[in-house]
Amino acid sequence: MSRSALWVGFFALILLAWWMMYVMAMDMDLDILGRPGPMGQNMAAMDPRMPMYMPMANFGPLFGMWAAMMAAMMLPTLIPTMRAYSDLTRTANGTTAGLLGVVLAYFLIWVGFAALITGVQLALLFGGVIDMLGVAKSPYVAAGLLIAVGVFQFTRAKEICHGVCHSPTLYFMTRWDPSFIGGLKMGAGLGAFCVGCCWGFMSLGFVGGVMNLAWMGLATLFMILEKLPQVGHVVTKPMGVLLILAGLLLIAMPELAYGG
Repeated sequence: MSRSALWVGFFALILLAWWMMYVMAMDMDLDILGRPGPMGQNMAAMDPRMPMYMPMANFGPLFGMWAAMMAAMMLPTLIPTMRAYSDLTRTANGTTAGLLGVVLAYFLIWVGFAALITGVQLALLFGGVIDMLGVAKSPYVAAGLLIAVGVFQFTRAKEICHGVCHSPTLYFMTRWDPSFIGGLKMGAGLGAFCVGCCWGFMSLGFVGGVMNLAWMGLATLFMILEKLPQVGHVVTKPMGVLLILAGLLLIAMPELAYGG
């Protein structure tokens, strides 16, 4: 496989993932937002603790949604890393197979995170914390999550994980192996650091809705900005400040959570 074909396939996968998210979001609108579901029931009015046939209340379909979301949101953030690997091919004999291994392992790590957050969402749903759209029922829960993710932007863990994601060249150079297996190992490590860096932005789906494409698209933009070589280190803490202020505003004016 040529490197050009790999890039074309990579961008095609991103487009496919966003299209899948759009289709799933439309399907959820038909079943939940005040419209009759397959059994003629208004699913939005159901108690989340009752037995539900809704796909988003079952692990398999919900995991599929999160896996598609991982591809749609996280693969674009991998572009600077792929460019760093491509630059090393001219000086360190990188291979297309190695690059493919990096991408594959990175995605698989995020699929593992998709399984974890699927379980979290189901626990929150059946615990009555979020609704069927994945939105926190209490504005104070949403505010707490905004503040927690904002505070995380200032932690040492964020700094370490972001340092690897923002500057992957050094990571590659200290673990360089141009083989496919080597690419898998490097991609798995990068994926783990990336999860450590970006889990908070993913969890903010429980504030604006996990299938709200505009909201999750904004989270994707934030994560892409953090990884850009020119601005990555500059925007991390200001994003934290904005999230904390948004949480405090929601505490002061909880009616904002309901558009009031």
